[in-house]
Parts: sequence; C-alpha cells; structure tokens
Amino acid sequence: MEKLYYERPYVKLFEAEVVECRPDKEGKFMVRLSRTAFYPEGGGQPADTGTLGEALVLDVRERTEGIVHITDRPLPEKSVVTGIIDWERRFSHMQNHSGEHLFSGVVHKHYGYDNIGFHMGKDEVTVDFNGILTMEQIEEVEAEVNELIWQNIPVLEMYPSKEELAALDYRSKKELSGQVRIIEFPGADVCACCGTHVMTAGEIGILKVTGLARYKGGVRISLLCGREALLDYRRKSKAVQGISILLSAKPDSVLEAVSKLKEEGVKKDGDLSRLTRELLERKTAQYPAGGDPLMVFEDNLSPIQLRQFCTMLYEEKKGSVVLVCSGEEGLFQYALGSSEADMRELSRRLNEKLNGRGGGNTLLAQGTFQTSFQEIQRVLKEELQRRI
Repeated sequence: MEKLYYERPYVKLFEAEVVECRPDKEGKFMVRLSRTAFYPEGGGQPADTGTLGEALVLDVRERTEGIVHITDRPLPEKSVVTGIIDWERRFSHMQNHSGEHLFSGVVHKHYGYDNIGFHMGKDEVTVDFNGILTMEQIEEVEAEVNELIWQNIPVLEMYPSKEELAALDYRSKKELSGQVRIIEFPGADVCACCGTHVMTAGEIGILKVTGLARYKGGVRISLLCGREALLDYRRKSKAVQGISILLSAKPDSVLEAVSKLKEEGVKKDGDLSRLTRELLERKTAQYPAGGDPLMVFEDNLSPIQLRQFCTMLYEEKKGSVVLVCSGEEGLFQYALGSSEADMRELSRRLNEKLNGRGGGNTLLAQGTFQTSFQEIQRVLKEELQRRI
C-alpha cells in the first residue's frame, strides 16, 4: 500500500481503490485501500479521521494484512473512492508531535534523560522522562525549544542504510528492525519515528508546558503546541478574567487576591468550628446524665458535627448508648457512640434493618439510614433490648 502520509504529508484529499471491505464484530467495516493518506494509530500519535466517499472513517489501524480503515458503512470493493482527511485534527497532531520531538531532544541534549513514554491525548500531550527535572529547568528547555521554533529550522526525514544507521547517534524508545525512518531537527534532535511531522519548525507556532508531576522515578511533562496551545491559553485567560471580576482584582493580581481570600476562609472556618463546638457543648449540658439509651435529632449537622455531638454526649454520660441523627425523612446521617458497648456490632445490626451503610470502631460508628425517624427509634429500642 502506498503511504501518502509519508510521501506527501500535507495531502488532504486523495483517491484510491477499495481493495477489501468486510464487517467487524461491532457492526462497523474494515476497509483496505490501494493507497491512503490516513495515518494509522502508532508511536503515541492517534489515528486520522475523516471520510471515504459517504463513509465516516472512525479509526485507522496498521495490521498484518496492511492498513485498515474502520468505517461506519460498507464500501463496494473495486470502487474508487475519495478520501478526505480531517485536516485540523491531523495538523494539530503534526504540531504537537514535532513539538514533543524538539522538547525531548533538548532535554536529552542538556540532561541526558530518555523519553520513555509519549501520549497524545484529547486535552494534552504527556511525555515521560527517566530523570528528575525542576520547573526552572523545564522553563529553560521550553524557552530554548521556542527559540528553535521561531528560527524556523527545517524538519528532515531520512531512511538510512544499516551501515549509516549504525554510525548515527539517534534517540529510540525500542529496538528497531527493518527500514528505520529518522526525523531530524538540526542542532536539536535526531530520533527514530513513524509519526507525521511539519516540514519546518515554525509551523509548530509555540510550545507551552502546562504541567509537571513526579512519575515512576522520573517526571511526566504535560505540554501543548500550536493551535491547541492557543485554545488552552484562551480558556485559561477567560477563567482568569472571570476570577478577576469576581474578586475585583486585576488579572495579574488574582493569585494574591485568592491567597488573601483563602487566609480569610481559614480564619472563618476556625471561628465557625469554635462557635459550633461551644453550641454543641451547651446542647450537651441540657441533657441530664443517665444510664438509659439516648436518641437525639438535630437539624443540619455535618458528619463531623454529628461525630462531635455524639462523642460529647456519651463522654459526659448522657446515655449508655447515644444515637444522634440529622437529615430528613427517608435519609438520615447518624453517629452512634458508647463507652460501655461495642458500637461496631450494634451499627452492623442497625444497618441491616434500617437500609443503612457505615461503620466505625468499638466507641463510635457513623453512616446513613434510609428509613423514617420513627422506624429508627423502634429498631434501636428493639436492638438494645437484646444483648449487645
């Protein structure tokens, strides 16, 4: 099969003969052509999509029998069809793949690290390196890559002989056999690759690193190039503008404004926690000490507050077993506590009979009941009459 995506990577429309068309197990069709401009998934780069005649090309795979186009409808064998590539998608892949080569090449040149993983996803490109990089180092690499892009260095394609390949210093993530395709960015990178690339680095437009994370003893870098980098910047710019309006702060001051807001929020949370504890202590004091079980309902308690209130009640000996509920008819949060009985066992039995979920330790259990308040009262009384 003639692979037009290598011979003429900028071809958007082509004609080819349908060599074979057969259905697959999922109700789609596997089409082989006499030649194709559709790039099959491989080397971290997704497959091209587009159309073949009236059929949608959903995926493209390289298999033992050749390149197979997965379509949504059959195509007559021996017919000549027109293929149209989704060029926006393809060119984005070319920009991002070429940008990744430049970035990986510069990292290898300065730090000696290998690219051990590459994935071109819907929202970002990720590259994994087998060594640690700081954000400062990454920004230096990013700056150098963009200088090379703006210098518009050429992107060269080579098919060296075995002897030429043996003498060539190039990057490769795996052992290679057969004819090897080499992509070179002069002065920056030489790498074995089967993907599609731009012809000059200037077509990449810009490369922007969007994330850094530790990964398997090295780092995982997230980046975007060209159109995708622009769209990402546009989304984030709109978000910053929106935040600046909400906070009445200039866009370049939103970090400071959010930090201040967070500090104020932490103080308010501390004040609220203190006041809530004081309120629960006062409520606890209203109950007389006693050895009977105690069941309490309180509106609008969070799970933490439920636990606090229940603990206060049983530690102050307000009941031999204390059940605190909060919620509405049909769904209640609960906390169950006692210093005299095993709450894990009692909680398990209550959950079984009250459509409940949850658990805890011997002193306190917490969860939910999906039933009525009256039913909770009845089942609790019934269970406490048994030996806990």
